[in-house]
Amino acid sequence: MERVAAFSDGGAGGNPAGVWVGQTHPAAARMQAIAAGVGYSETAFAVNEGGVWRVRYFSPESEVPFCGHATIALGAVLARRFGAGVFSLQLNQANITVEGRLCDGALKVALQSPPTRSAPAAPALVAEALALFGYTPGQLDARIAPALAHGGADHLVVCLNSRAALAAMRYDLAAGRSLMARAGLVTIMLAFAENDRLFHARNPFASGGVYEDPATGAAAAALAGYLRDLGWPHGGAIDIVQGEDMGMRSRLRAEIGPVAGGSIRVSGTARSI
Repeated sequence: MERVAAFSDGGAGGNPAGVWVGQTHPAAARMQAIAAGVGYSETAFAVNEGGVWRVRYFSPESEVPFCGHATIALGAVLARRFGAGVFSLQLNQANITVEGRLCDGALKVALQSPPTRSAPAAPALVAEALALFGYTPGQLDARIAPALAHGGADHLVVCLNSRAALAAMRYDLAAGRSLMARAGLVTIMLAFAENDRLFHARNPFASGGVYEDPATGAAAAALAGYLRDLGWPHGGAIDIVQGEDMGMRSRLRAEIGPVAGGSIRVSGTARSI
Protein backbone atom coordinates (compact mmCIF):
# COMPACT_ATOMS: atom_id res chain seq x y z
CA MET A 1 0.00 0.00 0.00
CA GLU A 2 1.36 3.42 -0.98
CA ARG A 3 0.09 6.77 0.25
CA VAL A 4 0.18 9.76 -2.07
CA ALA A 5 -1.14 13.32 -1.78
CA ALA A 6 -2.67 14.31 -5.13
CA PHE A 7 -3.01 17.87 -6.43
CA SER A 8 -0.41 19.14 -3.97
CA ASP A 9 0.59 22.80 -3.82
CA GLY A 10 4.36 22.61 -4.02
CA GLY A 11 5.64 20.33 -1.27
CA ALA A 12 2.51 20.61 0.85
CA GLY A 13 -1.25 20.21 0.67
CA GLY A 14 -3.06 17.88 -1.67
CA ASN A 15 -5.60 15.14 -0.98
CA PRO A 16 -4.19 11.89 0.47
CA ALA A 17 -5.14 8.65 -1.30
CA GLY A 18 -4.19 5.05 -0.82
CA VAL A 19 -2.88 3.11 -3.82
CA TRP A 20 -2.92 -0.70 -3.83
CA VAL A 21 -1.32 -2.51 -6.78
CA GLY A 22 -1.47 -6.29 -6.95
CA GLN A 23 -1.91 -9.41 -9.08
CA THR A 24 -5.63 -9.89 -8.49
CA HIS A 25 -8.26 -7.80 -6.74
CA PRO A 26 -9.24 -8.90 -3.24
CA ALA A 27 -12.92 -9.52 -2.57
CA ALA A 28 -15.00 -6.34 -2.45
CA ALA A 29 -15.53 -6.67 1.30
CA ARG A 30 -11.78 -6.94 1.79
CA MET A 31 -11.10 -3.86 -0.33
CA GLN A 32 -13.73 -1.99 1.66
CA ALA A 33 -12.03 -3.02 4.90
CA ILE A 34 -8.60 -2.00 3.59
CA ALA A 35 -9.94 1.42 2.53
CA ALA A 36 -11.54 1.92 5.95
CA GLY A 37 -8.26 0.99 7.61
CA VAL A 38 -6.27 3.42 5.45
CA GLY A 39 -8.78 6.08 6.45
CA TYR A 40 -8.38 8.38 3.44
CA SER A 41 -11.38 9.56 1.44
CA GLU A 42 -10.49 7.00 -1.26
CA THR A 43 -8.13 4.16 -2.00
CA ALA A 44 -7.51 2.93 -5.56
CA PHE A 45 -7.05 -0.80 -6.19
CA ALA A 46 -5.30 -1.58 -9.49
CA VAL A 47 -4.50 -4.83 -11.30
CA ASN A 48 -2.78 -5.08 -14.70
CA GLU A 49 -4.94 -7.12 -17.06
CA GLY A 50 -3.26 -7.50 -20.44
CA GLY A 51 -1.70 -4.05 -20.44
CA VAL A 52 -4.80 -2.28 -19.14
CA TRP A 53 -5.08 -1.41 -15.46
CA ARG A 54 -8.40 -2.53 -13.97
CA VAL A 55 -9.15 -0.02 -11.20
CA ARG A 56 -11.73 0.09 -8.42
CA TYR A 57 -12.12 2.86 -5.85
CA PHE A 58 -13.33 2.55 -2.26
CA SER A 59 -14.06 5.24 0.32
CA PRO A 60 -14.17 4.27 4.01
CA GLU A 61 -17.88 3.48 3.61
CA SER A 62 -18.61 2.63 -0.02
CA GLU A 63 -17.32 1.87 -3.50
CA VAL A 64 -17.39 4.85 -5.89
CA PRO A 65 -17.37 4.71 -9.71
CA PHE A 66 -14.54 7.20 -10.19
CA CYS A 67 -12.19 9.21 -8.01
CA GLY A 68 -9.99 11.87 -9.58
CA HIS A 69 -7.46 12.38 -6.82
CA ALA A 70 -6.95 8.64 -6.31
CA THR A 71 -6.41 8.33 -10.09
CA ILE A 72 -3.75 11.04 -9.91
CA ALA A 73 -2.16 9.19 -6.98
CA LEU A 74 -2.24 5.93 -8.98
CA GLY A 75 -0.64 7.68 -11.96
CA ALA A 76 2.19 8.86 -9.71
CA VAL A 77 2.78 5.33 -8.40
CA LEU A 78 2.74 3.79 -11.90
CA ALA A 79 5.13 6.45 -13.24
CA ARG A 80 7.56 5.80 -10.39
CA ARG A 81 7.42 2.03 -10.91
CA PHE A 82 7.36 1.81 -14.70
CA GLY A 83 8.63 5.17 -15.93
CA ALA A 84 6.90 8.11 -17.57
CA GLY A 85 4.01 7.22 -19.80
CA VAL A 86 0.29 7.10 -20.46
CA PHE A 87 -1.51 4.27 -18.67
CA SER A 88 -4.88 2.89 -19.80
CA LEU A 89 -7.39 2.37 -16.99
CA GLN A 90 -10.61 0.36 -17.02
CA LEU A 91 -13.06 1.58 -14.38
CA ASN A 92 -16.40 0.07 -13.43
CA GLN A 93 -18.25 2.29 -15.88
CA ALA A 94 -15.67 3.89 -18.19
CA ASN A 95 -12.25 3.60 -19.81
CA ILE A 96 -9.84 6.48 -19.22
CA THR A 97 -6.13 7.24 -19.15
CA VAL A 98 -3.68 8.71 -16.66
CA GLU A 99 -0.29 10.15 -17.59
CA GLY A 100 2.63 10.51 -15.18
CA ARG A 101 6.08 12.04 -15.60
CA LEU A 102 8.87 13.55 -13.54
CA CYS A 103 9.47 17.23 -14.32
CA ASP A 104 11.97 19.42 -12.44
CA GLY A 105 11.93 16.99 -9.54
CA ALA A 106 8.14 16.95 -9.23
CA LEU A 107 5.68 14.26 -10.27
CA LYS A 108 3.27 15.77 -12.80
CA VAL A 109 0.14 13.70 -13.38
CA ALA A 110 -2.87 14.23 -15.64
CA LEU A 111 -6.02 12.19 -16.13
CA GLN A 112 -8.55 12.20 -18.94
CA SER A 113 -11.94 12.03 -17.29
CA PRO A 114 -14.88 9.94 -18.42
CA PRO A 115 -17.40 11.80 -20.61
CA THR A 116 -19.16 14.77 -19.02
CA ARG A 117 -22.76 15.94 -18.91
CA SER A 118 -24.85 18.40 -16.95
CA ALA A 119 -28.48 19.35 -16.34
CA PRO A 120 -30.31 21.95 -14.24
CA ALA A 121 -30.78 20.94 -10.60
CA ALA A 122 -34.36 20.59 -9.39
CA PRO A 123 -35.48 23.55 -7.27
CA ALA A 124 -36.39 21.25 -4.36
CA LEU A 125 -32.88 19.74 -4.33
CA VAL A 126 -31.29 23.19 -4.46
CA ALA A 127 -33.47 24.38 -1.59
CA GLU A 128 -32.54 21.34 0.50
CA ALA A 129 -28.82 21.82 -0.23
CA LEU A 130 -28.94 25.51 0.69
CA ALA A 131 -30.71 24.66 3.93
CA LEU A 132 -28.10 21.98 4.70
CA PHE A 133 -25.28 24.54 4.55
CA GLY A 134 -27.24 27.46 5.95
CA TYR A 135 -27.08 29.46 2.70
CA THR A 136 -29.78 31.65 1.18
CA PRO A 137 -30.70 32.05 -2.52
CA GLY A 138 -29.20 35.53 -2.36
CA GLN A 139 -25.74 33.98 -1.82
CA LEU A 140 -25.81 32.12 -5.15
CA ASP A 141 -23.85 33.31 -8.18
CA ALA A 142 -26.62 34.29 -10.59
CA ARG A 143 -24.34 33.60 -13.59
CA ILE A 144 -23.87 29.89 -12.77
CA ALA A 145 -27.14 28.23 -11.80
CA PRO A 146 -26.99 25.12 -9.56
CA ALA A 147 -26.66 22.02 -11.70
CA LEU A 148 -26.25 18.27 -11.64
CA ALA A 149 -22.90 17.62 -13.28
CA HIS A 150 -21.14 14.39 -14.18
CA GLY A 151 -17.49 13.72 -14.95
CA GLY A 152 -17.30 10.07 -13.98
CA ALA A 153 -19.46 10.52 -10.87
CA ASP A 154 -22.53 12.64 -10.07
CA HIS A 155 -22.16 15.95 -8.25
CA LEU A 156 -24.36 18.87 -7.35
CA VAL A 157 -22.57 22.09 -8.32
CA VAL A 158 -23.50 25.16 -6.27
CA CYS A 159 -21.64 28.38 -7.07
CA LEU A 160 -21.62 31.16 -4.48
CA ASN A 161 -21.17 34.88 -5.01
CA SER A 162 -18.50 35.51 -2.34
CA ARG A 163 -15.36 33.88 -1.03
CA ALA A 164 -16.57 34.61 2.50
CA ALA A 165 -19.68 32.49 1.99
CA LEU A 166 -17.53 29.61 0.79
CA ALA A 167 -15.24 29.93 3.81
CA ALA A 168 -18.24 29.83 6.14
CA MET A 169 -19.42 26.41 4.92
CA ARG A 170 -20.70 24.19 7.76
CA TYR A 171 -23.12 21.26 7.78
CA ASP A 172 -24.25 18.19 9.69
CA LEU A 173 -22.52 15.07 8.35
CA ALA A 174 -25.48 12.73 8.94
CA ALA A 175 -27.89 15.13 7.22
CA GLY A 176 -25.46 15.53 4.33
CA ARG A 177 -25.12 11.76 3.96
CA SER A 178 -28.90 11.39 3.84
CA LEU A 179 -29.31 14.10 1.19
CA MET A 180 -26.54 12.72 -1.02
CA ALA A 181 -27.84 9.15 -0.75
CA ARG A 182 -31.37 10.17 -1.71
CA ALA A 183 -30.18 12.35 -4.60
CA GLY A 184 -27.57 9.88 -5.86
CA LEU A 185 -24.71 12.36 -5.37
CA VAL A 186 -21.08 11.51 -4.68
CA THR A 187 -20.25 15.05 -3.53
CA ILE A 188 -21.67 18.54 -3.47
CA MET A 189 -19.25 20.98 -5.07
CA LEU A 190 -19.39 24.47 -3.59
CA ALA A 191 -17.45 26.98 -5.66
CA PHE A 192 -16.66 30.67 -6.01
CA ALA A 193 -15.42 32.23 -9.27
CA GLU A 194 -12.67 34.72 -8.45
CA ASN A 195 -12.51 35.40 -12.18
CA ASP A 196 -13.40 33.60 -15.41
CA ARG A 197 -10.53 31.12 -15.08
CA LEU A 198 -9.86 30.84 -11.34
CA PHE A 199 -12.26 29.07 -8.98
CA HIS A 200 -12.11 28.33 -5.26
CA ALA A 201 -13.93 25.18 -4.18
CA ARG A 202 -14.97 23.02 -1.25
CA ASN A 203 -16.30 19.48 -1.59
CA PRO A 204 -18.39 17.87 1.15
CA PHE A 205 -18.19 14.09 0.62
CA ALA A 206 -20.71 12.90 3.20
CA SER A 207 -21.83 10.04 0.93
CA GLY A 208 -18.45 8.41 1.62
CA GLY A 209 -18.41 9.30 5.31
CA VAL A 210 -15.94 12.16 4.74
CA TYR A 211 -16.82 15.68 5.90
CA GLU A 212 -14.79 17.42 3.20
CA ASP A 213 -12.19 16.60 0.53
CA PRO A 214 -9.20 18.94 0.07
CA ALA A 215 -8.97 18.15 -3.68
CA THR A 216 -11.55 16.44 -5.88
CA GLY A 217 -10.58 15.65 -9.46
CA ALA A 218 -13.91 14.08 -10.43
CA ALA A 219 -15.80 17.18 -9.28
CA ALA A 220 -13.28 19.40 -11.10
CA ALA A 221 -14.05 17.52 -14.33
CA ALA A 222 -17.79 17.80 -13.68
CA LEU A 223 -17.55 21.57 -13.03
CA ALA A 224 -15.42 22.12 -16.13
CA GLY A 225 -17.85 20.16 -18.30
CA TYR A 226 -20.76 22.16 -16.89
CA LEU A 227 -18.99 25.45 -17.60
CA ARG A 228 -18.50 24.35 -21.21
CA ASP A 229 -22.20 23.47 -21.45
CA LEU A 230 -23.05 26.85 -19.95
CA GLY A 231 -20.95 28.80 -22.45
CA TRP A 232 -18.73 30.19 -19.67
CA PRO A 233 -15.72 32.18 -20.99
CA HIS A 234 -13.16 29.69 -19.66
CA GLY A 235 -10.59 30.29 -22.41
CA GLY A 236 -9.83 26.58 -22.64
CA ALA A 237 -8.93 25.88 -19.01
CA ILE A 238 -9.73 26.72 -15.41
CA ASP A 239 -7.61 26.52 -12.27
CA ILE A 240 -9.18 25.44 -9.00
CA VAL A 241 -7.86 26.12 -5.50
CA GLN A 242 -9.36 23.73 -2.98
CA GLY A 243 -8.65 22.69 0.60
CA GLU A 244 -7.49 26.16 1.64
CA ASP A 245 -10.11 26.43 4.37
CA MET A 246 -8.96 23.05 5.72
CA GLY A 247 -5.30 24.07 5.89
CA MET A 248 -4.54 21.66 3.01
CA ARG A 249 -4.27 23.99 0.02
CA SER A 250 -4.47 22.09 -3.25
CA ARG A 251 -4.31 23.12 -6.91
CA LEU A 252 -6.09 21.50 -9.83
CA ARG A 253 -6.12 22.45 -13.51
CA ALA A 254 -8.96 21.42 -15.82
CA GLU A 255 -8.45 21.76 -19.56
CA ILE A 256 -11.70 22.11 -21.49
CA GLY A 257 -12.01 21.02 -25.12
CA PRO A 258 -14.66 22.35 -27.50
CA VAL A 259 -16.73 19.18 -27.92
CA ALA A 260 -19.89 18.99 -25.80
CA GLY A 261 -19.77 16.00 -23.48
CA GLY A 262 -16.09 15.43 -24.13
CA SER A 263 -13.50 14.32 -21.60
CA ILE A 264 -11.78 16.87 -19.36
CA ARG A 265 -8.02 16.75 -18.75
CA VAL A 266 -7.44 17.28 -15.02
CA SER A 267 -3.85 17.69 -13.86
CA GLY A 268 -1.67 18.53 -10.91
CA THR A 269 1.35 17.44 -8.94
CA ALA A 270 1.65 14.55 -6.50
CA ARG A 271 3.87 13.87 -3.52
CA SER A 272 4.52 10.79 -1.43
CA ILE A 273 3.32 10.78 2.17
